[in-house]
Amino acid sequence: MDFVKRSQEVFQTEISELAKLKNTIGTEMSQLVRLILQSKGKVVFTGIGKTGLIGRKISSTLTSTGTPSVFMNAAEALHGDLGIIGYDDVLIAISNSGSSQEILNVIEPIKKIGCTLVAMTGDVNSELAKKADIVINIGVEQEASNLNFVPMCSTTAALVMGDALAVCLLESRGFKSDDFEKTHPGGALGKKLSARVKDCMYQQVPKVQQTTLFKDIIYEVSNMRQGITMVYKDDVAIGIITDGDIRRAVQKYDDVKSLTAADIMTFGFKSILPDTKISEAFRMMNENKITSLAVVESDKNNAEIIGVLHIHNIIDFK
Repeated sequence: MDFVKRSQEVFQTEISELAKLKNTIGTEMSQLVRLILQSKGKVVFTGIGKTGLIGRKISSTLTSTGTPSVFMNAAEALHGDLGIIGYDDVLIAISNSGSSQEILNVIEPIKKIGCTLVAMTGDVNSELAKKADIVINIGVEQEASNLNFVPMCSTTAALVMGDALAVCLLESRGFKSDDFEKTHPGGALGKKLSARVKDCMYQQVPKVQQTTLFKDIIYEVSNMRQGITMVYKDDVAIGIITDGDIRRAVQKYDDVKSLTAADIMTFGFKSILPDTKISEAFRMMNENKITSLAVVESDKNNAEIIGVLHIHNIIDFK
């Protein structure tokens, strides 16, 4: 077997199934999003086996992005776990077949509690779908392996539908990176979200005067290893030279020996304050299609440059 080719075929099968499923999404998604946004309770996911694992992931995603959610194992529901469900909650039951007995067993108790029942199923005519208040179709035509009964495309479909729901909810709530930071204070992600420019910037600032010759510019850029140098007129920064500017000068001029910083610099530069979050710095770089920012002491005109932030500082920050 050609394992590379077979792996590519699996990818293509799952992509194709997702593309077909995308076109089946209708007003039921809008109905579900509005229901959750208006709900005074939480979102409870339930499932069994592999769909249970998917339910746990979707629930975790919602919780971390502004929508309180928990997971309830369908097999444990009738043994006390139903107690986590309240009248104002929205229960989303995930079952590809819509006929998993463990999930069907909780329908009547759920109806007695009075919460809304949502079926996320691959069979919109199943018993689960018929008893649900809202039905989200996650049906696929085939799984990825020759053993067509092994859940692959179907679990991927449920996962992506859950991601779609999460995006609709977080964007509707106006959920921002600051909100995400509050729920992720620990680990590498939490550290990166809370980090400030001053935490990862270069503190040494490459400097040349506008009259500095080309060979000395190259030395400063290379010696400081930041890919840029600031250009000064006396004590005031007036521009910037990047390694890209140097390459373009070499291509443009036959004789670069007599060139000065003023000949190849970009007048003006983008700056940022040291207490700014690095997520904002990254946004600024993307928006302006640049890779470096001058870090200034204050937002006053001609404020002292106290550091340089390169995109690699952000990417490599741990």
